[in-house]
Amino acid sequence: MSSLSRLFAALLTLSLIGVACATKESSTTGTTAGGSSTVEDVPNEGGTPEQAKPAAQLQKLTTAEGFNIMFPGDPPPQLGEVAIPGGKVKTAAWTSNVEGVLFSISTADYPEKIVAANPTAAFLNEGKNGLVKQLKGTVKAEEDVTLQGYPGKAFTVSSDSGEVKARNFLVGPRLYTLLVLYNPSIGAPQADAFLTSLELVNPPPAITPAASGAAATDGGTPAADAGTPATDAGTPGGADAGTPKPRK
Repeated sequence: MSSLSRLFAALLTLSLIGVACATKESSTTGTTAGGSSTVEDVPNEGGTPEQAKPAAQLQKLTTAEGFNIMFPGDPPPQLGEVAIPGGKVKTAAWTSNVEGVLFSISTADYPEKIVAANPTAAFLNEGKNGLVKQLKGTVKAEEDVTLQGYPGKAFTVSSDSGEVKARNFLVGPRLYTLLVLYNPSIGAPQADAFLTSLELVNPPPAITPAASGAAATDGGTPAADAGTPATDAGTPGGADAGTPKPRK
């Protein structure tokens, strides 16, 4: 696996279990994908800009996990399970490397009680914070978005080691994470088309989160400032499931 791929695998794992990693308890199991990957493994982006390469060709990827997305290729999912305080998180990830641009979509299915005990922002922000820490970078831009009525966050992380465009969505007990990692001197022309193409198929009802500033009751994820609910569409109009009804 190339150094860039190893870094991406590490970033992907952080995004999958970012909320779990933020807890002060150390009861998680498993290791970060890629093992010893570090930011320094990625070639420095300085120097002479490289010649632009052809954009990735996207095609519709339909999954048994309940979503469709425009994706480069048809890779099999990588499945996993992570133990956290309060239960287990089942994960799945699809990744593709096209001309040095890495695309990924991943899911993390949390126990419903953990999602209900914490503000939505605790899940949406921790993956972002984990990427910033791993890249030793800064958030270049971010905004609240929605997907078929579910809350999400779009953000870009910039660093000397590369740039990441990402989106997180909390759909019931599932956290979706979409990432594109690329060399900013080359760019990723299809990044936005990929990031805005996620379509949910028969999604579950939303889970009513804890109030802003409420403490987690299960020792799992930390409470965070919930912030203002997303109101902009941020996603394509296909397969709209309508506004989800809160779970009682």
